[in-house]
Amino acid sequence: MNPATTEFLRQRFTEYYQKTILVSPPSLEQREWGFILFNPGAAETRMRRHIGFSSRDEMTSYIQNLIPQHAYFSTAYYEKPDAGTMAEKGWCGADLIFDLDADHIVRGPYDQMLARVKEETLKLLDMLTIEFGMDKKTIELVFSGGRGYHVHIRDLALRGWGSAERRELIDYVCGIGIDPAAMVAGNLPDGPSWQKRYRETLAEYLGWLGGLPAEDAMGHLTGIDGVGKDSAATFLKNRPDILREVRARAPGMIFKNRVLAAIVAQPEGEFRKRLLSRAALADEPVTTDTKRLIRMPTSLHGGSGMRVQSLEIRDLPDFDPLVDAVVFGTRDLRVNLSFNLKMPMLGSTYELQKGITTVPEALAVFLCARGIAEIA
Repeated sequence: MNPATTEFLRQRFTEYYQKTILVSPPSLEQREWGFILFNPGAAETRMRRHIGFSSRDEMTSYIQNLIPQHAYFSTAYYEKPDAGTMAEKGWCGADLIFDLDADHIVRGPYDQMLARVKEETLKLLDMLTIEFGMDKKTIELVFSGGRGYHVHIRDLALRGWGSAERRELIDYVCGIGIDPAAMVAGNLPDGPSWQKRYRETLAEYLGWLGGLPAEDAMGHLTGIDGVGKDSAATFLKNRPDILREVRARAPGMIFKNRVLAAIVAQPEGEFRKRLLSRAALADEPVTTDTKRLIRMPTSLHGGSGMRVQSLEIRDLPDFDPLVDAVVFGTRDLRVNLSFNLKMPMLGSTYELQKGITTVPEALAVFLCARGIAEIA
């Protein structure tokens, strides 16, 4: 990013921060704060952190004078959040956080990544509220301003959880460490569960296998460790009966059938892919970290120029970040684009050619912040 582009972005961010009402998190005075500044030409990105505020006015004044590229606060609560070392801060607990980032899930056009990560977020929210019974009043849903969503859970009963307890929960959400024997044993519990998802995936997989040409089905099965041609042929012949058993929820069928046992034991492959599609693919290290810094709602994301925005859970299905989280306007600006790009924003789709082109201000900010254009 050249100095002119950096200055353009800093001016736009200044304009935003001078007129917006910044919202502080609960227990503001117990949070550590961190900021990344606009620093053109710096060899590496550095964060200014170990900062504490005693009031929202103090926080607002600091940000309006600093004009950060990125603004963060701690998910943890501290006795002395501005202490210079973590040991001196005095940890008092932390919010439970889930981070869903499209970059860890799928690659593709920006709007398609946002659509996919919304699906994962909806799955996560259903798991938390339906399967774990978490109160929606304790949940704050936030669009990260970039490629995903943050889910903050502020329940006093969970605040003291360490990394081990948080690891168990994120493993469940992500479908990590599933025991096939437990998934097929006994009766299904009422409501959604991994037992139900697992058996549905088995049935779906067996249906898919039956729809393949015979040669392809044989090739698929014999490509699995421990499955020979005779075993594969017998399995395919008996597949309709096995599928009926799965749908009838017969316990123990996996261990009665060596081929089925080999299928579900694969760490990768078609069955595993289908099973994980029913998980909510949150970023595990974020949830297990009890001292994480997270983006501040109402701040701007320095990599997109969009607002980090809180929203009601009920509004997520209709939320469009490329409209609802865009804060800049439509006046024309010229940018020098690094490559051809098709990009939706503010309800319109722009088909842009490499080189100097004219775009609305909101799109100019996005392209420059993403590092794919310079201000012309």
